[in-house]
Amino acid sequence: MEDSVESKLTLKSDASSEPFLYCCSACDCSEEPLRGKVFRNRTKARSMSMPSAPSSAKFRRTQSLHGPSPVTTFGPKACMLKNPKAVMHIQDPASQRLTWNKPPKSVLIIKKIRDASLSVHICCVDIVFVPCFNGFQQKNMIVYVERKVIEDPAIANESFVSIKKNICTFREDYDDISNCVDFIICLGGDGTLLYASSLFQESVSPVMAFHLGSLGFLTPFNFDTYQSQVTQVIEGNAAIILRSRLEVKVVKENREKGSVEEISLVTNGDKTMQYQVLNEVVVDRGPSSYLSNVDLFLDGHLITTVQGDGVIVSTPTGSTAYAVAAGASMIHPNVPAIMITPICPHSLSFRPIVVPAGIELKITLSCDARNTAWVSFDGRKRQEIAYGDSITITTSCFPLPSICFRDPVNDWFESLAQCLHWNVRKKQSHLSSEEEEF
Repeated sequence: MEDSVESKLTLKSDASSEPFLYCCSACDCSEEPLRGKVFRNRTKARSMSMPSAPSSAKFRRTQSLHGPSPVTTFGPKACMLKNPKAVMHIQDPASQRLTWNKPPKSVLIIKKIRDASLSVHICCVDIVFVPCFNGFQQKNMIVYVERKVIEDPAIANESFVSIKKNICTFREDYDDISNCVDFIICLGGDGTLLYASSLFQESVSPVMAFHLGSLGFLTPFNFDTYQSQVTQVIEGNAAIILRSRLEVKVVKENREKGSVEEISLVTNGDKTMQYQVLNEVVVDRGPSSYLSNVDLFLDGHLITTVQGDGVIVSTPTGSTAYAVAAGASMIHPNVPAIMITPICPHSLSFRPIVVPAGIELKITLSCDARNTAWVSFDGRKRQEIAYGDSITITTSCFPLPSICFRDPVNDWFESLAQCLHWNVRKKQSHLSSEEEEF
C-alpha cells in the first residue's frame, strides 16, 4: 500500500486513547501498553498514517490475556474513522464508523459459483449482476471478479457478454488482489462471505454483503435497494463491525526425513501466506469409528484431552454457526474471545468454554490415540492430522470489516430473530378476572 493509506478509515478515538488497545505481537508488553510506544517504522500501534499494513509474519506474540490489536486499515483506501470524543480504550460498537479519505476506485464482486438457487437471481443479469457492474462503471470504478464467474455458464447470456470485456479477473491461490481492491460486494449467503474472507490473508477491504442465499445471518443487505445503499457507503459514513478472525498454523512432521517442517495452508508459488479463519476450526475423528483423542494446550500448558467426536475452536462470529449447534452460547462479534466447544464429548461435565482472545491454543494428537484426526477451516482445506503434527490457533491481527445495515448491535439481534428465530414463541395470555381469584 502506498501513501493512499492515509486516506483510509480510522477508528473513532481521541489523542489520549487508542480504540482497540489489545496487546498484539508488535508490543513488548514490558512497559505502559501501546500508547506512545515506537514500533518498527510506526509511532503508534494503530496509527492510520503508517506506510503499509504490517505483515503478520513480522509480528512477535507475547503473553497477554487480550487479543491482538486489530489492523484498522482495510485494503488500499479504507480505515476506521477516528472519534475525537471517545474516552473508552475499547470502542463502543455502536460508534464504529467507516469513511473514505479518498474515493474508492476499485470493487471486487463475489458471487457463489454454479448454484442453482442463486442462478435464479444471477441468470437474470439485468436484475442483479449487470446493474451492479454498470453502477460501479458509472462511478469510474474498476470491477474485479473471479475468473470462475466469467466461465460460469449460468450467466453466459448476451447482457453479460456485453460487459465481460470490461471486467478484471483473478484466480484464487494464484493472484494476490489484496492491494488492488478498495471495496468488496458479496452476492450470496453466509458461505459467500466466508469465501471472500479466505481470499485475503492479511488486511481485508470493507465488505458489503447482500442476501441472496438461504440463511443470510452475516448478509444484512437486501439487493432490492442496492443502488442507494452502495451510494451511501461510497459517498459517506457507514456503520461497520470488525469480525475477528483466527490465524491458524499447521506443523506436520516430515516422516520421510524424520524432521519437522511447517506446512503453509495457502501457498502462491514460493510465497507462504497465513491462513485466516472467520468462523471456526474443526478437529474431528474423520471416517474412523473410534473417538477422537486430542490434547489441548493453552499458552503452552496442557489443559485437557478431548475425547469425543471432536472439538470446535470458533470466533464470536462463528459462535452462531457450528458451535451453537453443538451447544455453545452465542457471542456478539465485538466481544474479544475464542470459544472452545466439544463435539459429543465422552464426558457429561465437558461443557463449552470461552477463553480470552489473547491466548495461543495448540492442538495435537494424543500419544495414546487409536486413530488420526481431521481438521478443516471454515469448512475448507480439510486435511489429516497424524502423530507429531500440531495445529496452532491465535486471534488474527486482521479482522474482517463488515458494513452494517443499521449498526453492529441491532443487526446482530435482527439476525438472531429473523434467521435463528431466537426466543420466538407464542406469548402467554393474561389471566382473566375469574382466574385471578383462584
